[in-house]
This record gives sequence, structure tokens and C-alpha cells, in this order.
Amino acid sequence: MVYSDGMATMTHRTTFSLDDQAISRLKTLSRRWNVSQAEVVRRALEAADHIPHESTALANLKAYHQTGGLDADSANSFLGEWSEARNDWGRE
Repeated sequence: MVYSDGMATMTHRTTFSLDDQAISRLKTLSRRWNVSQAEVVRRALEAADHIPHESTALANLKAYHQTGGLDADSANSFLGEWSEARNDWGRE
């Protein structure tokens, strides 16, 4: 994409096959943002550039699993403690 005077000059044209729900969402965003459907796609691609490759939580979970994690008894004990704590939240 080449920019001149703040406007994008398109250098490629492509065709997408989308299901009805995706088309509906694309059109809704286009109307809501008052931009073309192509601009909605460009904005989605720009936003996707800022999404981490793998979330920190997922990376931590994978690392935890690789190290063996908790044994079943410890895990069940932990879950029991959290279940009790959660049940007490409304009583405080």
C-alpha cells in the first residue's frame, strides 16, 4: 500500500469467499465505521499485527505442563480450596 496525501493507493486486488455470518459482520462494521469493506479488512489486518503470537497465559500453561505440573491429589486439593473460597465471596 502506497500512501499519498493520507490516502492509500491500492496495488493489489483479491477475492475472498466468506460465509454468510462473516459477510454480515463485515458489512456491519463497514456501516458502523463508515468505511469500505476493504478498509475493514485492512484495519483487521493491522490489529492482528499487534496480537502477541502466543498469549502469556498460554505460554505459562504450556511451560507448566512441560515441567509436570501438579500431581492429581495436589490439584484436587487446590481446586477444593478455590471452590470453597469462591462460595464465600458472596458472604463477605
